[in-house]
Amino acid sequence: MPFVRISLRGDVTDRQLSAISDAVHHAMVQTFNVPPKDRFQLLTRHTSQELVCAPEYLDIAHGERVAFIQITCNEGRTTDMKKALFARLAKSVAEAGALAVADVIVNLVEVKKENWSFGNGIAQYAAETVGSFDAFPSSPPREGKS
Repeated sequence: MPFVRISLRGDVTDRQLSAISDAVHHAMVQTFNVPPKDRFQLLTRHTSQELVCAPEYLDIAHGERVAFIQITCNEGRTTDMKKALFARLAKSVAEAGALAVADVIVNLVEVKKENWSFGNGIAQYAAETVGSFDAFPSSPPREGKS
């Protein structure tokens, strides 16, 4: 279950935002073994002052319109899978028409499987999780009354 944060400039249109969102998801499905229904994204638009990117870094020139894409995912994917994802992301987002390949900046954050909850207060991937969660009863116990 990757959780994806995509940060873009505020002048990205709704259509471009949707196309970028789709491009990122499809790239993960194609290269990262992400199931098609496994889609969790946070899309944000920012003023130009709120997105800071070096004009040039590692001999890559960046324009004014960049996308910061942070993907939190389970650990364990190979370096080759990561390289394929980065290449596919940059190409797919650029094909969406809003950004250049050089302006797609990606960061992967790998976590252990037990660090996820998909709802109901349950760590669904944790080995000791069994069905339900009752650590927080609906009403607190009353002191001194039985």
